[in-house]
Amino acid sequence: MIRQQVALVGNPNSGKTSTFNVLTGANQTVGNWPGVTVERKSGLLKKNKNICIQDLPGIYSVSSYSPEEVIAREYLLSDESQLLLNIVDASNLERNLYLTIQLMEFGLPMMVGLNMMDVVKKNGHKLNIEKLTYALGLPVVSMSALKKQGIAELVGTIEQQLSQPELPAFLPTYDKRVEAALAEIIDLIKEKVPAERLRFYAIKLFERDQQLTDQLQLSKHTLNEIAEIIQITEKIFDDSSEAIIINERYEYVMKIVALCMVKNTNFEMNLSDKIDRIVTNRFLALPIFAFIMWAVYYLSIQTVGIMGTDWVNDVLFGQWVPDFTTSLLNQWQVAPWMQGLIVDGIIAGVGAVLGFLPQLLVLFCCLAILEDCGYMARIAFVMDRLLRRFGLSGKSFIPILVATGCGVPGIMASRTIESERDRRLTIMVTTFMPCSAKLPIIGLIAGAFFPHSSWVAPSAYFLGIFAIVLSAISLKKTALFAGEVTPFIMELPPYHLPQVKNVGLQMFQRGKAFVKKAGTIIFATSVILWFMMHFNFYGEMVEVNQSILAFVGKCFAPLFLPLGWGNWQGAVATITGLIAKENVINTFGVLYTHSSTISETGKEFWVNMHVDFTAVSAYAFLVFNLLCAPCFAAIGAIHREMASAKWTWLAIGYQCGFAYMISLLIYQFGHLLFEAGSLNVLSIVSIVVAGMFIYLFVRQPKQNTKQTIQQLVVNK
Repeated sequence: MIRQQVALVGNPNSGKTSTFNVLTGANQTVGNWPGVTVERKSGLLKKNKNICIQDLPGIYSVSSYSPEEVIAREYLLSDESQLLLNIVDASNLERNLYLTIQLMEFGLPMMVGLNMMDVVKKNGHKLNIEKLTYALGLPVVSMSALKKQGIAELVGTIEQQLSQPELPAFLPTYDKRVEAALAEIIDLIKEKVPAERLRFYAIKLFERDQQLTDQLQLSKHTLNEIAEIIQITEKIFDDSSEAIIINERYEYVMKIVALCMVKNTNFEMNLSDKIDRIVTNRFLALPIFAFIMWAVYYLSIQTVGIMGTDWVNDVLFGQWVPDFTTSLLNQWQVAPWMQGLIVDGIIAGVGAVLGFLPQLLVLFCCLAILEDCGYMARIAFVMDRLLRRFGLSGKSFIPILVATGCGVPGIMASRTIESERDRRLTIMVTTFMPCSAKLPIIGLIAGAFFPHSSWVAPSAYFLGIFAIVLSAISLKKTALFAGEVTPFIMELPPYHLPQVKNVGLQMFQRGKAFVKKAGTIIFATSVILWFMMHFNFYGEMVEVNQSILAFVGKCFAPLFLPLGWGNWQGAVATITGLIAKENVINTFGVLYTHSSTISETGKEFWVNMHVDFTAVSAYAFLVFNLLCAPCFAAIGAIHREMASAKWTWLAIGYQCGFAYMISLLIYQFGHLLFEAGSLNVLSIVSIVVAGMFIYLFVRQPKQNTKQTIQQLVVNK
């Protein structure tokens, strides 16, 4: 069935995603745009399954300054859509209409969804919809996506525009001198471009848009004539061609706003302003942020989440599933070794990971609430002030924030950073933040060794921030990363109550991705681990201590001895964690539930770990697995974004080395202070390492390194 396509486009925070969710409900598919890492969403209209809504990335313009803008522009030029639905934030009309008049130039049937009209009325402004419709020459529908007002009229207008498509009644016109220049450019390219796109391409050529200039493949003579037209116009206006177009567009927008809107001149602080005076206060912002993150992890790990996890571990995968499966396999007279593979390998391994799903869902729910209410944007603003002092901009915090869900999209989000040095530095430190795959490790160590301490789980989050700050300070003083910090500008959306549907949808999608990984990668790893744990190199079934897994673990175990867990079980868990961090729990599940002393409740899983770990060594194990190289998928993302094998290995080497040294410090000093350990050679080494970190923190950067920087960065 050929469905009609509607392109949904608008500014970030204009309510575009809320509109998309209201229009499509759960009929959504999520993926990536071809060749890039920006998320792609599409969904079927609830009222008409023959109409597909394509949610384009949020953009401020159709220039090629960011991957999102390039994607949106290429999609609109591809003629895949039969209608363009522009969502406009009515409470920020000037800024939003700047994009609207650019979209009109694409030569597509178009309509405007005027969102947040309830906010306009609340602010005391008056907006005349009829005058706005007249000024734009487009159908305009008043609506509020959050309150679901005007949605029926919006859907009806979409269906009407698709059945009787109409191009914009007219296009924006500018100063006569600019129009004369555009007319000359149109005359030069009219044989190369469709008639409905002539003005769009003429303006982009006038702006010196290199990407579209290359696509048109104009002759050298034509390019010279266009360059001459641009130069003459720039001399007349005494400004650059791009600035001329920007000024003309804003003048046009201001005329429209003056025609259709009457603003309330009595300034009053709204609720968002009043809240921001507290949560973005220079003294209170960070303590409030710390308290909120402590509360999020306290709910996820220590209280609400742990109740669900206990039931899944103790009852579902501790009794019901193993008992039912064992009974069924006995009835089928399945061979004992196959029963061991299924019960002790697959169910124990996958169940150990899925046991943490309730905690993850609570975490996802809390983060979705913070994101939907508008607080996450404030965190980025607050952290910009902190990170800038340490060599990173607020733009680096966006990938770091995304990485709390998954490191892969976090790494990909670094593309918005213009500076190549800052982008690479951000990629190297982004995965220090604990992602959802690391949460089960945090939950395991916190539950098994610190059951009554609420600080352990939040400390993992703040340890990630500490690692990022320390790395940024140290690396920014080297020739590879020295340079000015890129500026950070972002819009703070108004606060509003989280929508249950939006929060539930985000929680479901993230939880689904976690379960999917458990059903694929973790399943396969569980099978491999069980075979390695029960067979030797000659293919004979043996005891665990004589298995292939034990041999591999014992080879690597001495490497981790200074960190307090030089046992083969911990070494194997760490190595398998490179495939997927959930494998750490999966490995322990396979190894420790194999014990003959395990009871039906499964609580001995924690007791058995106390044989191989102390509280300090367990925390050091947690720290190493949080900070060391991420999973294979994230390493692949690092390689794609770095576009260099050398830089990829440098990132992995730095992450592993940094994790090793921090874990060394934690165990050696913790062993001395809390476990009555004695001073030895490793203690001296730890003091030296601590001194090295202090030196890197306080030393002054070298001067006159500009040439070295350029050489190392350019020659990947």
